[in-house]
Amino acid sequence: MKWVYLAAIAAIGLTCAFTKPYEAAKSLPRTSTVPKHPAQDELVKRGEYLVTIMGCADCHAPKKLTPRGPAPDMDRFLSGYNSAQPLGEYDKNLVKSGQWVLFNGQNTAFIGPWGVSFAANLTPDATGIGNWSLEQFNKAMRQGKLKGLDNSRPLLPPMPWPNYAGMTDADMKAVFAFLKSLKPVANAVPAPIPPAP
Repeated sequence: MKWVYLAAIAAIGLTCAFTKPYEAAKSLPRTSTVPKHPAQDELVKRGEYLVTIMGCADCHAPKKLTPRGPAPDMDRFLSGYNSAQPLGEYDKNLVKSGQWVLFNGQNTAFIGPWGVSFAANLTPDATGIGNWSLEQFNKAMRQGKLKGLDNSRPLLPPMPWPNYAGMTDADMKAVFAFLKSLKPVANAVPAPIPPAP
């Protein structure tokens, strides 16, 4: 009888030991496993992923010729149009008609009916976004305002800022964190050139 009594106590104890954590887990709210405030390195990693799939380097990174064709120059990654290189000659009559848009060989200068636009320096250098706040970055990406300033000119083609206007705040913050983590590259991109008369 004594053994039966001890066995019953042990069974009750084991049942409670295994049931209590399950009961406690059932009462927890069902939320995403993504932390509300990810660590900075997670934020930067997410930003890197977004910048990659959004193709930012397609226009904002000077290129090097590799055996597989042009690839971003990682020494000048996301530093925009290389201001040390001359633009070169082009047929202004081609773009006057509005039927043609031209890109330079680096894919960082763009010529069309709007004139000539240059890909911006996105590195955290003072000539890039080094002095920008997240609010300015948001305004540039969501409203197409130069440097994210209220009274500035609109961003020119081919910058597809309307595509990013609906980006979540978390993703916008991640992209900004990644850009701020890059190696700063001093490169003052020229102002756009208005269309030829």
